Amino acid sequence: MATTTIERERKYEVPVDFAMPDLSALAGVVRVDDPAEFELDATYYDTPSLRLARHSVTLRRRAGGQDAGWHLKRPADARHPVDGERTETQEPPRERSAGVPEALAAQIRALSRAEPLEPVARVRTRRLQRPVTGRGGRVLALLADDVVTSEALREPVVIQQWRELEVELVDGPGAILDTVDAALRAAGARPARLPSKLAHALGDRYPKRRASAGGGATAARALTGYLRRQRDAILDTDPGVRATDPAAVHDMRVAIRRSRATLRTFGRLLDADGIAPLREELRWLGRALGSVRDGDVLARRLAQAADAEPAELMVGPVRAGIRERLAVEAARSRGELGRILDGDRYLRILDGLDALVDGAPPAGVTAKRLRRLAGRALRRADRRMAAADRARPRPTRRVPLPRPATGDPDAVLHEARKAYKRARYAVEMLVPLDGRAARRLARRLTAVQDALGAHQDAIVAGHLLRDYGMRAHLDGENAFSYGLLCARQREAASRALDELPRTRRRATRRRVRRWLE
Repeated sequence: MATTTIERERKYEVPVDFAMPDLSALAGVVRVDDPAEFELDATYYDTPSLRLARHSVTLRRRAGGQDAGWHLKRPADARHPVDGERTETQEPPRERSAGVPEALAAQIRALSRAEPLEPVARVRTRRLQRPVTGRGGRVLALLADDVVTSEALREPVVIQQWRELEVELVDGPGAILDTVDAALRAAGARPARLPSKLAHALGDRYPKRRASAGGGATAARALTGYLRRQRDAILDTDPGVRATDPAAVHDMRVAIRRSRATLRTFGRLLDADGIAPLREELRWLGRALGSVRDGDVLARRLAQAADAEPAELMVGPVRAGIRERLAVEAARSRGELGRILDGDRYLRILDGLDALVDGAPPAGVTAKRLRRLAGRALRRADRRMAAADRARPRPTRRVPLPRPATGDPDAVLHEARKAYKRARYAVEMLVPLDGRAARRLARRLTAVQDALGAHQDAIVAGHLLRDYGMRAHLDGENAFSYGLLCARQREAASRALDELPRTRRRATRRRVRRWLE
């Protein structure tokens, strides 16, 4: 049975004759217990091209110590990293011939793709582990003093030996790591230059992390860097999506939307074959994620709507009926998404994104051209919004009756929302080049998008409640409560648009847009 924990530790380089300082006098520390000695023997696995290492992921099978078995370590949140924090998933020991456990292989399938997982290094460690103990016998941290011998398993075989320290947080405050850090540095320890024992073992073969586009970024780097961050977000959220984590589903869906929007707005500058097919494939994947995500959002929204009404107005098993219908659809959507993530089509999409972002930067991309295309996307959104203004009737009552889908003003507003979302993503991409001006416009476009999004969420919920009410009526049930909840959603949709004029004025002011001209 796999278990997953968050590991927070710091690593240090020390000379062979390093003298361990006395840590028992540190603030919050009562004593440092006598060391326990372990002999650890770990075999590290990766693909022949080191796809896991490229994304700071390590997979090992270790014998010895208190946690023998399979260990999969990956950044806890690659987009918002915390110093020394990683997610570790463990599987108990298995027969050596059994291979990588399927539960772990599934978590890294998006990284390994079609390549086999094979041993790439063997690392043997003589570890002296000292518990750093606080009041009441609470173990604050573990201090590991390691003498390491590594053997890279590719020709030519390279054997290395070194000494290092690891301090892992156990049951203490995060500040204890800073306290121990200061004492170790004062004694001559230095923060490790390499992220893991595997990186040390592989030496020059260990992949270098690509620098993100920052200050002084070229236009081409800004474009490919933005797409690369979306690709990486898809890879980072893949394990969570497989585990049906709602936040991971949302984040992957957003990364796919950003990728599609960027390919639509700036695709002509990428000079890459297959842009249009890749956009369609991303759309297909996004719809599968959307079915799961929208179901989660609707379930929460409708439950809150029903709970907000007086009990006497909820006639019949309304809450249970809504919950059961959405649960059936959610199970179907999650099952379909799981099959997609295990399929070759999904891996081909990732290969297509790799080809876009990991090759040489496209030629002929200038900041001026990027701004011009972003401005064009923004004007397209303005035109969609103007069309929505023309389509919206001037109702004589607060809550209009549901309208047919054809020529539906609500559908036109939804198209405007999607257009503003694409424009916002285009402006976000320009942040490395235009800094504050791009961030300010992106924030104001987000406000427009949010107002339109609140309207769309209420419209979708209202349509669903209307359908549920019709089904209840046909089944001989009292449909009053469904009609009431539907009307409440129409009211919410109308209120969402009350904020729209102000947010539009703020987003259309010339001083926030003129840098795109």
